[in-house]
Amino acid sequence: MTLSYASVHGRTPVLVGIGQQMEWGRSPAESLSPMGIAAAAGAAALRDTGAAERVSETLDALVSIRIFPDSWNRPRSPNPFGRAENPPYAIASRLGLNPELGVYGNVGGNTPQKYINEMASRIADGELKLAMVVGGEALKTAQLARRENLSLNWQESDSRPFEDRGIGESLATAHEFAHGLGVPIQTYPLFESALRAQAGHNLETHLDAMAKMMKPFNAVAAGNPFASYAAPRSVSELATVTDENRFICLPYPKWLNAMDGVNQGAAVILTSVDHARALGINPKKWVFLHGCSEANEQILVSERVNYTSSPALGLNARQALNMAGKTLDEIDYFDIYSCFPAAVAIACDELGLDRQDQRGLTVTGGLPFFGGPGNNYSMHAIASMVERLRKEPGAYGLVTANGGYLTKHASGVYSCEPYNEPWQLPDFQSLQSDVDGLKYPRFTERPAGQAIIEAYTVAFSKGEPSRAIIIGRLTANDERFLANSIADPELLRRFVDNDQVGRLGMVRAAQETDGETNIFVPQ
Repeated sequence: MTLSYASVHGRTPVLVGIGQQMEWGRSPAESLSPMGIAAAAGAAALRDTGAAERVSETLDALVSIRIFPDSWNRPRSPNPFGRAENPPYAIASRLGLNPELGVYGNVGGNTPQKYINEMASRIADGELKLAMVVGGEALKTAQLARRENLSLNWQESDSRPFEDRGIGESLATAHEFAHGLGVPIQTYPLFESALRAQAGHNLETHLDAMAKMMKPFNAVAAGNPFASYAAPRSVSELATVTDENRFICLPYPKWLNAMDGVNQGAAVILTSVDHARALGINPKKWVFLHGCSEANEQILVSERVNYTSSPALGLNARQALNMAGKTLDEIDYFDIYSCFPAAVAIACDELGLDRQDQRGLTVTGGLPFFGGPGNNYSMHAIASMVERLRKEPGAYGLVTANGGYLTKHASGVYSCEPYNEPWQLPDFQSLQSDVDGLKYPRFTERPAGQAIIEAYTVAFSKGEPSRAIIIGRLTANDERFLANSIADPELLRRFVDNDQVGRLGMVRAAQETDGETNIFVPQ
């Protein structure tokens, strides 16, 4: 297929380089640091342009995606192995780069797409010529080093100034944390319980439905050389709870959770059409960002509209499609953010996409099987999408990126087809206003009286149920609340064996129970 770029405006942003890196099976003493893995991915992206030296000379911005050890506290929390105090320039120095702008991103799995959107806009405005957005994690190395009581030295500094975008919005309150929200493996199952109740599934039926939806992800990961957990698994293996595939939090066994024990990195390089020409980058490398968008839900999980939808996800994905002038039927490839089955199911429902769509829902294999490298997973999705689209120049791909707990969303529509309109970001603010204007339930930290369960999960410890986490509504005034159950093994087993959404009971506030959490007692 021959593409014509004659009518493309010279400042139109274009992706010209991609790179990925994965380490597996090396001892911690021999493994790269997070910055080393990111730099290896960046080096691959430079090579991929076919003009590495010329690109390196004119790259004027480098955005480093925030690593997981820096994503939880403010200021940056201590790291037992030391850290790069200046992440963007730690990567740049390894690559022989000296960008004028170095940025260290905020927290969220949405940020790879978010920062590609930002860099594309600044390139289109003529503010920047060429940018790299890059991230890397050495979570597996850190895990093994702690287990083996090894000392690593990842400490380094650089005096060049950079922008630290900080943690960003706090994604959970102390009240939520006390009840078990704010930890991904305990929070996404709450959404899944609402989806299960909506579908009318018993536990066995729902496990089978989740496994059937996620099995195609596993199949893609099995063929991806950058995947970390790529062993082929059958629907039965994914759905059957065993000692190895044990429950983590109801209703998710181990292999339906994001797997963050990875050493992975990915990078994308963007420039303008004019600068790509000046650098002599082959147009066969060019992939255009045809559409993009961003929007956030109510930040706190306890304040969401409900637990079966994600309005900001649907609205921002549709805005990206509209900017691209494409319908869902015209998209050839997808990478739907896939940390947990609920994230996939809700995204499909918001988009009007069948959960078993024959086009497939991933180009990487998803976070349970490809791996979940912290905030940087979607950079791998974008890099993989670019690689796929270069092989089919007329095809279009949609990537959705999710941060927090179905909280922060960004989407991108990509194709080798030239983008022939003046390129500018769509109006994110009007979209956010639509989300903010929805009707949200009232919330109380001190509930009392008769109540009904809206969503719930049971956390497991060493294969046994240990704690029920409950989102409920007071029947008297419909106020929402958080609670736990008493730690009674027989009660917890009933919570596992029988769906509790819609269950009536009585709730007592923490102050009345002499504890830290509200207590729900089912009738």
